[in-house]
Parts: sequence; structure tokens; C-alpha cells
Amino acid sequence: MTTKADLLKELRIDRNAAPPPRRRWPWIALGVLAGLLLLVLVGSMLSGGDAAEVQVAPVEAAGAGAAPASVLDASGYVVARRMATVSAKITGRVREVLIEEGMEVTEGQVMATLDPVDADAQRSLAAAQLAAARTQVANVQAQLTEAEANARRLQSLVGQQLVSQAQHDQAVAQRDSLRAQLDAARRQVDVAADQLDIADIGVDNTIVRAPFDGVVIAKAAQPGEIVSPLSAGGGFTRTGIGTVVDMDSLEIEVDVGEAYIGRVNPGMEVEAALNAYPDWKIPAEVIAIVPAADRGKATVKVRIALKEKDPRIVPDMGASVSFLEQPRAAADGDPVLRIPAAAVAERDGATVAFAVDGEGVVEQRAIEVAQGTGGQREVRSGLAAGERVVLDPPEGLADGDRVRVTQ
Repeated sequence: MTTKADLLKELRIDRNAAPPPRRRWPWIALGVLAGLLLLVLVGSMLSGGDAAEVQVAPVEAAGAGAAPASVLDASGYVVARRMATVSAKITGRVREVLIEEGMEVTEGQVMATLDPVDADAQRSLAAAQLAAARTQVANVQAQLTEAEANARRLQSLVGQQLVSQAQHDQAVAQRDSLRAQLDAARRQVDVAADQLDIADIGVDNTIVRAPFDGVVIAKAAQPGEIVSPLSAGGGFTRTGIGTVVDMDSLEIEVDVGEAYIGRVNPGMEVEAALNAYPDWKIPAEVIAIVPAADRGKATVKVRIALKEKDPRIVPDMGASVSFLEQPRAAADGDPVLRIPAAAVAERDGATVAFAVDGEGVVEQRAIEVAQGTGGQREVRSGLAAGERVVLDPPEGLADGDRVRVTQ
């Protein structure tokens, strides 16, 4: 049985008893979490987490031996300076067509023939008229020979007073008349000969020939059709046999805006590319600047000669061209430095550019630039060749800021 003394003993605090164990894991976890946050913060600072993303471009040195730079780009079409739609000189029915698309022809080669019935008949008539005129000349010549002999005989008889003077005068008049008739007959022969030549031309006009060496790009007529050099006013008469193009006369025509025509000069080097073969760069040069402007489009036409001939180049192909200019050297012989115009900025009234070092830190540089071409600016001071500059620098970008370069 428990006594009061035992109960009081249980309530007594034991000073020598070991203390209960403590729970330390929450503090350890909190310390680890704080360390991770610190590492993330430091890493973000080291990696430029707050750095702006920018694009950069190198400062290029363009010396006298550097490759030409494009000062202007334009687009146009391949055209042929010599192209002809070949037609007959007369109206007639096509008898045969001797060409096909893509066929090469030489100057004078027969392309087609017309029905020559009418032309042959006209020539036969002219030949007959010439023969008749020559017969008439022979007849008058015989009569004249007799008249001249008669006049000489009567001349001697008049002196002997065997015939009257009237008879002699009549013989002389007959002789002179026959001489005039002979001259007229000979002129008729000449006229008939000319008419025969014209008839020969008419026969030749039934043959259609190529006007120059080239390639047939269109066949317009078929045997049995009527062709005419003149339009039939909406009828079914053809106006041509086919179209021939001189492939050696191909060139490019482009329209250049009036504001940029000052960059183009005759003889200027050009690099052309066909839309069908964009990776094929064709050397070319400016032939001429047509001295007339298009008021509606505010452009000036420029003719460009192709220095390479190739079967892949055909008329009416689209083409793009770059007008090239040889970079000039500075007056002291040093190369000219160029940067994109997008890298030039204005800060507090000064012209500056932002150079980027290898660690992504920008340095604001005061620069002196000159007007350039092709989206470039010449740098006269403030930068060195090979340095990188920021393109389109943000308004808040300042000296010493860190940036992250993107492609």
C-alpha cells in the first residue's frame, strides 16, 4: 500500500538525470537551403543573368586589295537585244514549216515556205513580156537597117539628079523614125527585165528565212494557215511564223530608284544571280544608264551585260544584281574601317559605338564616322579592326554593362 512518503518521493526532481535529446534536423535543412540560394545568386551574377541579349558585328578593314563591296541591290529581268518575230513579206497560205521550239537557226536558213502558185504565175508573165520586148527590138532593128541603106542609096541618086529631093527626105524621115522606135523598144526591154526581177522577188518572198543566228523560242504557224505581215483585225490570219532570239545578245535590265541612281556608273562591276539559280553568281557590268526616268515608278532603267554565256540563261528570267564598288584606301595607305550603320548610336549629342570584349563587357567609344554605302559607315577614329560592336544598342546600354551575345 502506497504511503504519502512514496508519493512525495515521486514528485521530487532528480538533478542527476540525463537531459532529453534535442531535434537538430530542421536547422540543418534550413542551412543547406540557404547555401543553395547563395550559390544560385552568385552563379546568376557570374553568368550575367541580368545581361541584355545583343547581336554584334566585327569592325572590318577594307584595303585596296579587298574584295569589292555591294553598294546597291536591285532586281530585274533577262532580256534580248535582238529578238524578232519572223513573218512573210506577203500574204499567203503556209505550205510547210521547218522550225520547232528550241531549234537553232543560222542567218538565211529557211524557216517556212508559202504556196508559190500566184508568185510563179506572175513571174512567168513577166518573163513572157521580156521575151516579147526583145522580139520587138529585133524587128525594129531589122527595119532600121533597111531604112538606113535606103537613105544612103537615095543620097547618091539625088546627087546624080536621078531621084527627087522629096524622095530622099522621106527615106531619111523613115530612118529617123525607126531609130526612135528602136530606142523605145530597148527601154521596153529594160522595163520588162525589171518586172521580171520584181517577180523573182515575189517568188523569193514566199520563202521565210531566219534574219540572224539564234534559237527559236516560239512556233506560231502551221501548214495550211494564212499568214500576213499585217494584222487581220481580229480574224484568224497569223502575223508571224515564229520568234527567234539571239542568245548572244542577252542582258539584264533593272529599274533603279532615282534616289540611288547616283551610285551607278557605266562600266561598273556587277554580280548577278538568276532567281532560278540563286547560288550561281554571274559576273557582269553596267552597259549604260538609259537617260530617261519613269515618272510613275520614279525609277531609271539600267542595262547590264552578262560576261558569261550559258544555255541556262533564257529571256524573261528574273534576276537580282548587286552593284559592286572597289573599297578605297585611306590617304595614308591604311585600310578603311567599316561598321554596319546599325552599330552607330547617339549618346548625349555624341556619335558612339559599343565595343564588346571577350567577357561580354561593353565599352562606350566616341567615334568619328563618314558617310558610307551599302548599309556601311566608314570609321575614321575610335575603333580598331577586328573589334566587335553592338548592333542596334538598347537605349539603356551604358559603359561597363555586361551583355550576352546572340547569333
